[in-house]
Amino acid sequence: MNELESLDAAFVIDTFLLLLIGIGPKIALVPFLEMTAGMTESTKRRVLRKMLTTAALVAVLLLILGGVLTRLLHFSPGALGVASGIILLIIAASMVLGQGDGNGGGQGGSGGGHQIIGRDPMQVAVFPLAVPYLLNPAGIVVLVTLSAEASSLAVLGVAVGVVVVVLVLDVVVFRWAAAVSSKLDASRMLVTEKVFGFLLAALGVQLVLNGLADVGVIHLTGH
Repeated sequence: MNELESLDAAFVIDTFLLLLIGIGPKIALVPFLEMTAGMTESTKRRVLRKMLTTAALVAVLLLILGGVLTRLLHFSPGALGVASGIILLIIAASMVLGQGDGNGGGQGGSGGGHQIIGRDPMQVAVFPLAVPYLLNPAGIVVLVTLSAEASSLAVLGVAVGVVVVVLVLDVVVFRWAAAVSSKLDASRMLVTEKVFGFLLAALGVQLVLNGLADVGVIHLTGH
């Protein structure tokens, strides 16, 4: 009984840490602040609500239907990992190599490679803020893999609970960030975006390596 409880605790902790990367605030925070820099406070709040609700809805759908999709479309979690890693590398490259204007993203910025000039703020909230920044490729891999490999409804229930906890953390962090965004220095934000881009690139490479290991192409020590 104690062994089962420790395994359950390890599963919850591992799932929380993975989803904190995949749908947590750290990757989406800088793009959110840049893209909403030129918006009014009311518009910024609407964008935040739309971003959070869209990411939450997609995450729950992936968690419920991910296993079915892998069977219908005949792809393995390893193949999904490779594809997600490549996409994450592209996003990271646009963040690192993109030319910032030093004034934040706002309505006139590129948003890490995604053109947002003249776009409806609600569209920006859905893409690229909700997906692929808040719910990023790493999160998609985790959710689909959980759905495909869940051994019981209890496991899925725990996963849903962890998703809810992470989303509550998102709400707290993004509301705080939106409230203090006008006081943040634009040049520091640009440097932060570049640093996050490098970290995303490393995560993208790891997803590719894990995917290749899952399908047996390579062997990772300790995998």
